[in-house]
Amino acid sequence: MITRATIRRRTVVKIRDGHWRHEKDAVVVEEPLEIRLALPDSARTLPLATLMRTPGADVELAAGFLFSEGLIRDRYDISTIRYCVDAELDEEARFNTIIVTPRPDLEIDLEHARRLFFVSSSCGVCGKASLEALRLRGCTPLASDPSLRISCAVLAGLDMALRQAQDLFVRTGGLHAAALFTPAGQLLALHEDIGRHNALDKLIGAHVLAGQLDLLGQSVLLVSGRASFEIMQKALMARIPVVVAVGAPSELAVTLAKHFNMTLIGFLRGASCNIYAGAERVAAPA
Repeated sequence: MITRATIRRRTVVKIRDGHWRHEKDAVVVEEPLEIRLALPDSARTLPLATLMRTPGADVELAAGFLFSEGLIRDRYDISTIRYCVDAELDEEARFNTIIVTPRPDLEIDLEHARRLFFVSSSCGVCGKASLEALRLRGCTPLASDPSLRISCAVLAGLDMALRQAQDLFVRTGGLHAAALFTPAGQLLALHEDIGRHNALDKLIGAHVLAGQLDLLGQSVLLVSGRASFEIMQKALMARIPVVVAVGAPSELAVTLAKHFNMTLIGFLRGASCNIYAGAERVAAPA
């Protein structure tokens, strides 16, 4: 297991009530992670994406990213995931490159993969084309008769539970989180990262590698930021039925939720929230 620093101490000038003082402060580490795909019957690798991330759970991040983008369906599609240890790379660069070797008989459209992995802070293409792309990947709507329901009382406690579990955020104030809860409000898993999409990929990737995809389908996802199209797309690929965001959803995220019968909740603040889609999964107070 390779341990990388997630925070560093920096000297800053703090201004409080007009007084200046120099102090050490914790800042979150941000470094690039390049994900490469090992080509079959070749020593070459195909660069798929470069993600700006907080080091830690890099294997889970790579697995979750590939799963969310539809290149793998479970852990058995992966033969190995490893850091690049080429001799010509310095130590830092070695641990900023992940090489994924798919199982030998896995069919991957390499041209499609090259077009697919243009990664930026924006959310995919747009509108109908984005939704159609999900359908072409084989995404189908979730069951119209939901087996999972969450109460308003449980919803009201999720944001506090998230904040209490965000160790790195408490120390730096600079990290997003993605957390998985049971319908009863029990925290199952949490991952933090400087990128909210990365935090979710780490969360999903950990369940892919553990062979626990079924658990995702019976859980509630809480994200610390807004609910973008990309967040909803990743949740859909993992078949997570309920997505709750501390911030606002985008219009396209709401459209995706309605198209695929997902529950989308935004602006969670204690007992207050907005339900944008799938209200049937929320049990109204008596």
